[in-house]
Amino acid sequence: MYLYHFGLTELPFTLTPNTNFFLALESHNEALAVLTTALKTGEGFIKVIGEVGTGKTLLCRKLLNEIPEHFVTAYIPNPYLNPNELRRAVALELGVKQAQRMSAQLLTQRIQNRLLELHSKGHSVVLILDEAQALPAESLEALRLFTNLETETRKLLQVVLFAQPELDQRLAQTEFRQLCQRITFSYQLRPMNSNEVQQYIQHRLHIAGYKGAALFSEKLCKKITRVSKGIPRVVNILCHKMLMLSYGQGDYQITNKQLTAAIKDTESITNHLNKANYAGLGNIFNVSAASLLLFVFMYFVYSIYLSGGA
Repeated sequence: MYLYHFGLTELPFTLTPNTNFFLALESHNEALAVLTTALKTGEGFIKVIGEVGTGKTLLCRKLLNEIPEHFVTAYIPNPYLNPNELRRAVALELGVKQAQRMSAQLLTQRIQNRLLELHSKGHSVVLILDEAQALPAESLEALRLFTNLETETRKLLQVVLFAQPELDQRLAQTEFRQLCQRITFSYQLRPMNSNEVQQYIQHRLHIAGYKGAALFSEKLCKKITRVSKGIPRVVNILCHKMLMLSYGQGDYQITNKQLTAAIKDTESITNHLNKANYAGLGNIFNVSAASLLLFVFMYFVYSIYLSGGA
């Protein structure tokens, strides 16, 4: 691999969400600030929405690592669970014993008792779900009912949802209006701009041990931003491939040629470009067809004019 070639101690552009590589970009800082503020209020649901590959899971892990000590967290990374499975998963995360053997009613009671116990010890409990757009409809309703558990002064459980935009589409349905009303804080992650992409690439290389001159020029970073649409995961894929190509060719500077090769080898980008080209061809065809029809119409009118003149 290219580690020795570039003087790296580890791979800088892996797809595994590693908080050691976290870069405090404006969007992620704002999201963390929203999460911190929301958790302090102790109320309702908190929602963070982001497109595929924008760093939701990394942000989720950053929150888990840095959440204040008085919080007890229940983390569910794969919430494609029916209501009973969801209850058992929450119970296990909260340390409820023999959760697998209980009826749904008894399990709900034990969860409430555990939440009251933690509350009496000065703890706040937060349930964090990644990929929340995968929750079945019945489980979303079960989640809402969880937040009915409360004392006279505050909720016993807060819920943080990290999800793709599909969750917003689902929550817009009438059946989820009660859940929507309980979302007290929300944030939408945005893609990186070209300056942030350059910072992001340099930061990851630095964390991975690189100490040489800049490998990726400002101009090249702008091109990477354009083709990746500023999505961190796609930036990682492209940069990893470009470093491999550079190593294979014995180069110490990343070039446009290597970016072009990396793009051709990345299916998510080539599919998008093919669709764009197809749409472009479709537009050309539509314009040409319209021009042809206009020409035929004008010829027809001109023919009538000549006939009338005769």
